[in-house]
Amino acid sequence: MKKLISRMTVITAVALANTGLAAEGEAKPGLQQQTAIAGGKSVKEVQEEFLKLKFGMFLHFNMATYTGEEWVTGYRDPSTFDPGGKIDTDQWADAAKSAGMKYAVLTVKHVAGFCLWDSKYTTYDVMNPKCPYQRDLVAQFIESFKSRGLKVGLYYCWRHPGFGDPNKHKVLPPECDPATHSAEEQKQFQMKQIAELLEKYPDCFYFWNDAYDPQIGTAEEVLKLGRSIRPTILASSNWWNWGKKGVPYLDIAVKELGHFPEKNEAPGETCFSLCGRWFWDATIRDYGSAQDVVAKLRTANGRHSNLLLNVPPNKQGKLDAAAVKVLAEVGKLLNGNP
Repeated sequence: MKKLISRMTVITAVALANTGLAAEGEAKPGLQQQTAIAGGKSVKEVQEEFLKLKFGMFLHFNMATYTGEEWVTGYRDPSTFDPGGKIDTDQWADAAKSAGMKYAVLTVKHVAGFCLWDSKYTTYDVMNPKCPYQRDLVAQFIESFKSRGLKVGLYYCWRHPGFGDPNKHKVLPPECDPATHSAEEQKQFQMKQIAELLEKYPDCFYFWNDAYDPQIGTAEEVLKLGRSIRPTILASSNWWNWGKKGVPYLDIAVKELGHFPEKNEAPGETCFSLCGRWFWDATIRDYGSAQDVVAKLRTANGRHSNLLLNVPPNKQGKLDAAAVKVLAEVGKLLNGNP
């Protein structure tokens, strides 16, 4: 039986999120940049610090790694998440370091609704009695990257109201199944989990929203929630609408599988995958070349954007040797040692 939920911290955070720390209403590009945050810094200054990082690792690793089903049609048994031993997050961090990356983002809850931390709001997580792993993978990920001087961000997938059939694309754990819970109930559940993550993991500097947009709520609403807990947190939003990808909504605009325009001025992040897919599968044969990665990095950086390069771990929780080799070659190229 899961321990009783202590609601006070999340209730406090949600209450603070509604105290009017920023203007109400529909999000406007640049609005949040006018707000002073911790230490007297503006959001613009923190965005500029983010852009100095230039290069990060995206780690798509969750239930889809084991099922091959990214767009789910139900809840898979927690026993499915079985790497067969301790996941080597140190290997992830070493590979990122070798490539010259400065930060990493892990998919702590993706479309399957499965959570890689011990959440107070669901048993559908790594600490479920049926899950063989029985470790807080988020804490493990953070410790590995932090110990190597790298920053960490957490990816959280929101359920979009436009998904339609509530029996598909679940996104939320069974305790808030979209087939049985209203859109508002789903939203509040997600807000509580985000507050939980920011409170539980103070080393998280960057919250990756896939995808919080006006059909769910305003930018001000989610920014107020995050900054009531972590004043310096940066938030990105990857729009569900492909036509709007790259348009500013939260602090960091996101482009997926494509570059920003040459004259882009929005603080951005460009996302590509080293192997052509988000999650690992057994058919992957090609991890591309270091030269191609460096070219993408140069283009992204030249367009006011970081490159967030996806490198998916396999079913054993390890990066394939071919991926590690390419990343090491990237680092050599960046250091002028081809």
